[in-house]
Amino acid sequence: MDPEGTLILTRRDVVALLRLPECIDAVERAFRLHAEGRALPPGVLGVPARDGGFHVKAAGLELGRPYFAAKVNGNFFRNRERFGLANIQGVIVLCDAENGSVLALLDSIEITTLRTGAATAVAARHLARPDSRVAAICGCGNQGRVQLRALKQVRPIERVAAFDTDAARARAFAAELSPELGIEIHAAPSVDAAVKESDIVVTCTPARRYFLTREHIRPGTFVAGVGADNEDKQELDPALLASSTVVVDVLDQCATIGDLHHALAQGTMTRAQVHAELADIVSGKKPGRTAAGETIVFDSTGTALQDVAAAALVFEKARRAARGLTVQLGA
Repeated sequence: MDPEGTLILTRRDVVALLRLPECIDAVERAFRLHAEGRALPPGVLGVPARDGGFHVKAAGLELGRPYFAAKVNGNFFRNRERFGLANIQGVIVLCDAENGSVLALLDSIEITTLRTGAATAVAARHLARPDSRVAAICGCGNQGRVQLRALKQVRPIERVAAFDTDAARARAFAAELSPELGIEIHAAPSVDAAVKESDIVVTCTPARRYFLTREHIRPGTFVAGVGADNEDKQELDPALLASSTVVVDVLDQCATIGDLHHALAQGTMTRAQVHAELADIVSGKKPGRTAAGETIVFDSTGTALQDVAAAALVFEKARRAARGLTVQLGA
């Protein structure tokens, strides 16, 4: 164990310590380090369970000191109605990647939420048109809120259409975020109505059948598919991916559990047709947007590289602030 002990950080601690702008910068740095070969390769394991399942994501980064993180999340989408609990439950184990000592145990919910929005912001910074002012958010839960807040950090968003299969959620989303962000937000009655004028489209739903097609999207749009994080989920029509420039967070992972995996399974595209991983774009190894009329799809399955970056940031800030509970796990 670490001689200083293991730091226990609750969700309240994480909320107090992690800010979205610094999370965006940390996630961008993580992808850049990955491209430079200064990361332990990310891995993922999924285990199905009744009414949900577990996934384990792990990776490491060299961030002044070597860190490793493994996140165990339970995704149970009937939790609210059955138990009055959040649909996602989990913990991140942060370790010293040089000696294996357990540095911290962190509640994973806030980190997962913010780092997912941060990845979209990093992708939008490099792949969306700089003049993107109109956005559509499909899926108006907590992740949809963070997605919009993150986009507002990197693009001059002025107008937003919010769509959810639960119309009341879309209206609540608009009522909450419009005054907070100082922009026009309206609840859209359909996917088509939401995306038809959009420069940026984000999907963040638990959908198991695609609902966004290439006919919905006008040329030049940046699309971020965020919801597909296991092989049963799907938000984007394979034909939309096949007709677009596709950028993925991690190719092997997206080919297994992302929207890309459905396109590969149907034979509408091959792995070789994927333009790049986000790390290649961030590092400049491959070009981002090359034309205003280019439609770009970002397949975001969520990688532990993001978790390591955010967890290490929270851990270091907590140590400096003397926040959290320190225990000796090996005592």
